[in-house]
Amino acid sequence: MNQLSNYKDDLIKSLETLKKDGTILYPTDTIWGIGCDATNAKAVDKIYSIKNRVESKSMIILLADYEQLKYYIKTVPSIAADLIQSIDKPLTIIYNGAKNLASNLIAKDGTIAIRIIKHDFCRTLIQTLEHPLVSTSANLSGAQSPHFFAHIQDHIKTKVDYIVNLEQDIKTVNMASTIIKLENSGKYTIIRE
Repeated sequence: MNQLSNYKDDLIKSLETLKKDGTILYPTDTIWGIGCDATNAKAVDKIYSIKNRVESKSMIILLADYEQLKYYIKTVPSIAADLIQSIDKPLTIIYNGAKNLASNLIAKDGTIAIRIIKHDFCRTLIQTLEHPLVSTSANLSGAQSPHFFAHIQDHIKTKVDYIVNLEQDIKTVNMASTIIKLENSGKYTIIRE
């Protein structure tokens, strides 16, 4: 099977899974992630269960492009576009005023961590699903994040509903994203470089 048909097959199966409250294991522009439809509280609960993670520890969501931010954040600070464009590595921004997302994804203070994805498969999946994706590292809570597919624990692989076949053989070590907390005023704090 060639790369293009693998891509299409993974896209179709991922969409089918996500639309049925399912979870997927998939490559991103950083590390492999466990994902689901970020508007589906039942699917989000499944991810907390898979990771043995407490709900008070929120997760990142992925969007396909900057224009989607306004649907999930009450006020998008004007500096957000500059930050996203000026930082070369993948950037996750924590915003105030989350909306239109599963309530069990939103932190108690109303914030949500969002990354505009720079990965073709993820972007296409989000655009086709027409909802953001949850993206949390493919490990048990507290365990080290796997750098590539071969490092993902069997426990995770057996608990998700679908595993994307793309990029499973890639041994490039990708790092987690930079994280910035952005206030509505435009002031920001670097949480992780």
